Amino acid sequence: MPHLYLLLAILAEVVATTALKASDEFTRLGPTAVVVVGYALAFYLLSLVFRTLPVGLVYAIWSGAGVALITLASAVIYREIPDTPALIGMGLIVAGVVVINVFSTSQGA
Repeated sequence: MPHLYLLLAILAEVVATTALKASDEFTRLGPTAVVVVGYALAFYLLSLVFRTLPVGLVYAIWSGAGVALITLASAVIYREIPDTPALIGMGLIVAGVVVINVFSTSQGA
């Protein structure tokens, strides 16, 4: 179950962060509500994950996956296309998350 909560926390954070730009500095009610609810849900779900999985591991996965997914969302929604060095850097972040998940014995669950 903690892995499902982590996946849902990542998705909630991606939705909230993507809506942050659309909130126009919190001047638009709809996107602002999505930001507040999305982050609240993400942090609540993370608190559930921390019951069984180590903080460092969870944060590495959450932030790494979030970076990649938010970049994808911003490319699709806002047409913000990352350049080659940005893609390489994000690839390294994703590779690090994969290494943690495949080889680490500190996963706890």
